[in-house]
Amino acid sequence: MITIIPFQEEYRDDMLFCLLSAKDALGRRPSINEDLLDIQGNYFAKGDLFWLAVDECNRVAGMLGVHVVPPADMWLKRLYINPSQKRRGIGGMLLAQAEAFAESRGVQRIHTRFSDDYNEAALFYPAKGFAADERSEGLRHLVKILR
Repeated sequence: MITIIPFQEEYRDDMLFCLLSAKDALGRRPSINEDLLDIQGNYFAKGDLFWLAVDECNRVAGMLGVHVVPPADMWLKRLYINPSQKRRGIGGMLLAQAEAFAESRGVQRIHTRFSDDYNEAALFYPAKGFAADERSEGLRHLVKILR
């Protein structure tokens, strides 16, 4: 069973382990994104949110942050799933939480941007209602219209 919760500091180390494992599985150099070193300051203090998917063993199975750009846009950031937890619907659960937050804030468009070689993302987002918006060298930009 997976539970989606707002970030809590007690899960920080496990969240970073999840991130590094996910990046390694994607063939990326395991590194920690600067914004993840201070979730409180980079998300909550700015009115944004960051969620963790926690499994039945109280381990971080996934994560997702959002950044609201008033008046009507929101960007998804750092959607990562622990490779050992994939194919359990965790990404969809995190996205549903983000969409509910977006609607509560009057957001009309949700954006995401990812590297061309993130093949799983290229399948996931269109399946969840996102459409291609623009493409720049090496990056895809997708948007989901909520209203």
